Amino acid sequence: MNKSKLFRWSIVVALAGFIFGFDTVVISGANQPIKALWHTTPLFHGFFIMSMALWGTVLGAIFGGIPTEIYGRKKVLLWVGILFAVSALGSAFAGDPYVFSFFRFIGGVGIGVSSVVAPIYISEISTPATRGRLGALYQFNIVFGILVAFLSNYFLQGVGGANDWRWMLGILAVPAILYTALVLGISESPRWLISRKNDLVAAKKIMLQIGVTDVETETASIIESNKHESNTGKTVAFFSSKHKKIIYLAFMIAFFNQVSGINFILYYAPEILEKAGLAAKESLFNSIAIGGINLIFTFVGLYLIDRLGRKTLLIIGSFGYILSLTMVAWAFYAHAGALFLMSFLLLFIASHAVGQGAVIWVFISEIFPNKIRSAGQSFGASIHWVFAALITLLTPVFLDKDHGIFRENPWPIFAFFASMMALQLIWILTSVPETKGVSLEALEKKLSA
Repeated sequence: MNKSKLFRWSIVVALAGFIFGFDTVVISGANQPIKALWHTTPLFHGFFIMSMALWGTVLGAIFGGIPTEIYGRKKVLLWVGILFAVSALGSAFAGDPYVFSFFRFIGGVGIGVSSVVAPIYISEISTPATRGRLGALYQFNIVFGILVAFLSNYFLQGVGGANDWRWMLGILAVPAILYTALVLGISESPRWLISRKNDLVAAKKIMLQIGVTDVETETASIIESNKHESNTGKTVAFFSSKHKKIIYLAFMIAFFNQVSGINFILYYAPEILEKAGLAAKESLFNSIAIGGINLIFTFVGLYLIDRLGRKTLLIIGSFGYILSLTMVAWAFYAHAGALFLMSFLLLFIASHAVGQGAVIWVFISEIFPNKIRSAGQSFGASIHWVFAALITLLTPVFLDKDHGIFRENPWPIFAFFASMMALQLIWILTSVPETKGVSLEALEKKLSA
């Protein structure tokens, strides 16, 4: 039995999450310098500078399932690395906001596709007992990338003078190239080989490599699942009554993930902290604290996801969300002080890391049947990124220091997020099933019953 390859391949694929996290947040350090350099208006800045990568992510998430299903998981993972490297170098050398936006869009496409293919690959090579932990490695790498991006922005400030932001964005090419090289050493998903290629010989060989104890039973279970998803020889359409429950679950978890305000806070952390009374350099340093807490509590989520289960973590996270966001709103409203506000911002980050952060990519990747897993992951990821892009696009309209609706005090924004998290808690208690410790094929039968 060789489980070392299972763990090693999972880590390699999860490194796409590191680049995802780094690329998502590195823009926070370039936000203000670019605004000053190109004299952008709030709406232009929100769309072309801050949210353009997210619109690329939406495109990548919507269509990423198609090549993932046709060409296989491994080939798509390779192209994700190439897109990341091209985006990092192109953004760093951009001479105007339009070229900059184009390369940020390219990187966004890579993020969107990675949020489809990486969780699918990991879920398909994992066992029921390890699927939560291995799937959460992707989220762990996202938050590790976020922390490294905050650290990188902090230490690169002052290195290139007016071109600091170019170094901040360009450094991402290094891990992108390394990740691409490592992907060459992994094998294709055995479930894809059976479902798409009917290549039982290659699939069984890979199953032995990753430590599957009863290859024949596992193979038979996958084949039976594929038959179950077929209707008199024809594949059931994705948007059909048969799939309405799992589509509903994927939509809601992705929707609530973003209306928690997580990307709002991560993207605009330095600006939010400046409004709390912290100087620019100090607020950039405190962004590192946000990244550090995110990483530490992602470890907690990683440890608990296969022990307590997905639903329990979502409930715990919801209570933390409601408390922290309510107190952040009150802190801004009452001018309670930077330390008080920072404490509850960190509680918010911890709540996200243990709850939604640890669960979302695992949950979406495991609730869809083998035959439509690529389309299902694509659907869930695209919903997530559409709302992330909308929130990032609109934030300058609310926060801009000259024209923002809540430029004086952003407390209503946090009050809105808190109310959405109260609704999330109700949804989890009434609608979310527990999925820990159940095989992908058994989950299919359970959720489509």
